[in-house]
Amino acid sequence: MAKILIIDDDNAINELIKINLELQGYEVVQAFNGIEGFAKAKQEEPALIILDVMMPEVDGFTVAQRIRQSQKISETPILMLTALSQLNNKVNGFNIGVDDYLTKPFEIDELIVRVRALLKRTKQIPKSSAVRELLTYKEITLIPETYSVQINDKIQKLTPIEFDIFNLLFQNHGNMVSGAKLLKDIWGYEPDDNVETIRVHIRHLRAKINKISDGKQYIETVYGGGYKLNI
Repeated sequence: MAKILIIDDDNAINELIKINLELQGYEVVQAFNGIEGFAKAKQEEPALIILDVMMPEVDGFTVAQRIRQSQKISETPILMLTALSQLNNKVNGFNIGVDDYLTKPFEIDELIVRVRALLKRTKQIPKSSAVRELLTYKEITLIPETYSVQINDKIQKLTPIEFDIFNLLFQNHGNMVSGAKLLKDIWGYEPDDNVETIRVHIRHLRAKINKISDGKQYIETVYGGGYKLNI
């Protein structure tokens, strides 16, 4: 079963999460501050990190940023767990590269659902394979093993979530994919108030695709509905 690292300076919450994850069969590693958490992330190479924001010395945003800059663990999914519910805090987290965001107080059942969804999603694409799987339509090729998109002769690497979003749009090219479907298929849970989650990731994805698109705008926002990939 997957190894999960909890980084939270609140002993009670840290222990509560640990107990419930272990009941689900997960191996759990604990850290109680940002410095210890980053060190254990590099040492343990967990499948998932649950990360608090408000911690002494080094806050969660800084830890997340260091994780994303560390080659060894840069693609480890991060579930940010915090009492900061303001929209700008969520945006800051997503801009750094956090995969999901859960606000305290939270229900343990919801936490477990999000953990399962993140783990399931990251296991869908093999990180190594003897034969590369190529998905091609017209000028676009998806390369799952490296989370990359090739347009004509140019290649752009994406984050795992960005790749999943692009792949979902790719599989439905020419048709609108609703925000609700993105949340359910990519993050694995029913739609709620996480509209900004999608917007931030789409903005980053669009910027990366535009680098190799030769001026063509592939990702279209369908206002009031969702997003569409035009090929």
